[in-house]
Amino acid sequence: MPKRFVSSLSRFAIFDMRLTEYAGLGCNTSGNSDPSNIRLKTRVISINAEFSLINDERFLHLFLSSPELTTPHLKSIVNIFHSTSNNMKAITLSNPGKPSTYIYKDVPKPEPLQGHVIIEIKAFGINHAELYMRHGDWPETAEISGIECVGIVDSCPDGTFKVGAKVAAVMGGMGRSIPGSYGEYTRVPISNITSIESDLSWEELAAIPESYSTAWTCLFQNLELQKGQTLLVRGGTSALGQAAINLAVNAGANVIATTRSAERAEMLLKMGVQRIELESVRLSTLLAEGTIVDSVLNLVGNSVMLDSLAIVRRGGRVCLAGFLGGLEPMVDFNPLLQMPSGVHFSFFGSFVYGTPAFPLSDVPLQKIANDLAACRYVAKPSRVFAFEDIEEAHKVMEESRAGGKMVVKLGSTGGDYRF
Repeated sequence: MPKRFVSSLSRFAIFDMRLTEYAGLGCNTSGNSDPSNIRLKTRVISINAEFSLINDERFLHLFLSSPELTTPHLKSIVNIFHSTSNNMKAITLSNPGKPSTYIYKDVPKPEPLQGHVIIEIKAFGINHAELYMRHGDWPETAEISGIECVGIVDSCPDGTFKVGAKVAAVMGGMGRSIPGSYGEYTRVPISNITSIESDLSWEELAAIPESYSTAWTCLFQNLELQKGQTLLVRGGTSALGQAAINLAVNAGANVIATTRSAERAEMLLKMGVQRIELESVRLSTLLAEGTIVDSVLNLVGNSVMLDSLAIVRRGGRVCLAGFLGGLEPMVDFNPLLQMPSGVHFSFFGSFVYGTPAFPLSDVPLQKIANDLAACRYVAKPSRVFAFEDIEEAHKVMEESRAGGKMVVKLGSTGGDYRF
């Protein structure tokens, strides 16, 4: 018997069994089985013979054509069917490592692996790194992009996380060396996962992992920011910039932020920023006389690196953690001639999370989620997209219309239930 035929029959047996359980749950007020559910089961049995000649999707079409099938049944029945499948929906790059378009297709669901957790993804954030991956400008790119997500544990062989627990995942090779979060499931090393219990919606939680973990590390480890110090955030309206502003203001720092558009100044002021500056490669010469800056978080990139070093006081710190201005390298950079004396410069890239030197557990993501729930931050997602709208989301990001952290929520419009 052909292998596919055997697999199909096996899936049908599981589906029929689980559907029988589902149908048995439908009772009217008198306690008797709901006749419509009995007819649904009968419908399944009646097409049993024909099913052996068709594929799974056609079976669903036949089944769902039943006149007894009502709208309330639909989501539960489809969820039963999907839960028996070894495949998942994913957004894949057409030509990983080179300029690509996105292709929606079925791919194998990850298999359990010791030291890893399979996550059923509920939502994920969108990042500029994924834009560069799609353009073919990233040094390492997997077929499925996505460097962060939130969801529930589907499998954890060593028991570190309980099945069904809420978790957040950041990096661990996602989107680079292993399939990322642009799918219904992903498998991530345990070292890159943290529990995150909260009543926040999935889309609100999805705005936290990458942006806030990176911002926290930059501010409190690289820059060693202290209460009362003055911090300049270059690229303040970006998702990472807004996360840094929220954390810094909440820690009692005095924050100056740059933006390319004066129209966004009001948003930054509402977040607690004390002063707004228009971004410029000559910002060090344009700041008001007497301005003392203890630290600079440079999210614009190499194009303003030397200017950022010229801004901070003696003993001040500069951290490079973004590339909003592009990936072009600094040409003819000579530290001996161009670095100011007594200034500390560092870099941080979130790809190091999960390594022994940078355990994700160092980042207080649970506290950050609690602070967000307590409205200590202005941190709602700027836009929430459905799974099937990833191209529109990337278009918004490319056109600099994000206005903050954009997230994708799976199942938000019923797009997952198309046949």
